[in-house]
Amino acid sequence: MGYIDEKGPDFFVAEIDGEVVGMVHWEHDFVHALHVPAMHQRKGIARALMAFAEDGMRADGVEVARLETDTFNTKSQGFYLALGYREADRYPDLEWHSGFTTILYVKTLSPRTATPSQRKHA
Repeated sequence: MGYIDEKGPDFFVAEIDGEVVGMVHWEHDFVHALHVPAMHQRKGIARALMAFAEDGMRADGVEVARLETDTFNTKSQGFYLALGYREADRYPDLEWHSGFTTILYVKTLSPRTATPSQRKHA
């Protein structure tokens, strides 16, 4: 059984006009997958999916989010740093045995605060 067969029902997707334009999958405090096809990148989709995942983690009481990427994926490294993640560790890719180095990123999830309009209506 492959990853998508096993975890697919747990994916959250972003759609535009009925077309899936991105997906995110997390469990507890760990983002396992984030993907936006190249033709839909740089439109805020990945940022929205990560915000959705982080909100889901906060709702579950998670205080620190974790995720991994590889050293060759400089685009994702820059993206995660821009979202406030920081590098916590580097280690050999033991999951896929690719010979690459994996980078662990972490981010402290501060509680969401109400916006002024939300406070006004509370």
